[in-house]
Amino acid sequence: MNTHVEIQGRLGDDQVAAVLALVEAAAEADGVRPLNEHVMLHLRYGGDPGARAVLIRMDGENGELAGFAHLDPADPVEGPSGELVVHPAFRGRGVGRRLLEAALEESGGRLRLWAHGDHPAASRLAAGLGLTRARSLWKMRRSLADPLPAAPLPEGVRLRTFEPGRDEEAWLALNAQAFATHPEQGAWTLEDLKLREQEPWFDPAGFFLAVRPGPADGHDRLVGFHWTKVDGDDAGDGDGDEPIGEVYVVGVSPDERGTGLGRALTLAGLAHLRSLGLTQVMLYVDEENVPAIRLYESLGFARWDTDVMYRR
Repeated sequence: MNTHVEIQGRLGDDQVAAVLALVEAAAEADGVRPLNEHVMLHLRYGGDPGARAVLIRMDGENGELAGFAHLDPADPVEGPSGELVVHPAFRGRGVGRRLLEAALEESGGRLRLWAHGDHPAASRLAAGLGLTRARSLWKMRRSLADPLPAAPLPEGVRLRTFEPGRDEEAWLALNAQAFATHPEQGAWTLEDLKLREQEPWFDPAGFFLAVRPGPADGHDRLVGFHWTKVDGDDAGDGDGDEPIGEVYVVGVSPDERGTGLGRALTLAGLAHLRSLGLTQVMLYVDEENVPAIRLYESLGFARWDTDVMYRR
């Protein structure tokens, strides 16, 4: 097998177009998106300057793109994280192994690698190069045709929608509190938020904020949120182009836990998604977050797929 490996920082426009075409081919073949939202945003907008790309081409440096890997800058404790994808036309030829070997070499041998869909082939590839299963992210879904139970807001709390240009700093502060122990969500920056505000799916009408009256200055105090999403292309639901709603992220202030606010916020978002005419809704939740899983199961969600992180 004659392959050419390239390691680069930010990709050029032609390279990005080739990677996106590879991603679409893999998604169509597998029924699941091979790269997460973070990596897709990096491809489209540039992202962290410390990120690295691994490209594998067939038959020399001008050959067809057969594989791509994205490596985020190294976490000081956990090491770098990444994702990879091989074009369906070149699978079974050792491209995946060569791609992972190059990613491991570039990362200094320490790597946390996400695999979407928990495919046996990904498990075999990881095991063959000494990576073990370290974390699982459940995908859950439910029908929006089923009844939604009632869930009143805690006394003194009201809902309003997110206002771009006004609510970013308060939302980031609460997000950091609500996800203080979460390895990705709790580290969001203003740039991360602004990038998503530029996305076609962003709709502040589906971004709900729970507020309590503030002190005498009259400013509301943000205590929770439910950010919903509608995007058939990035949902990874295996249903082609049919739009699907998503419980994108729900967060509650530590002071409000146990009040029922999370349940009320979740149901408010589901009602909004149903009002748009959507028939299905999905979400992601860490397998170890048992309280959240119990909440979602009580609201009719069931697991239908799993993303897995492998680590060495």
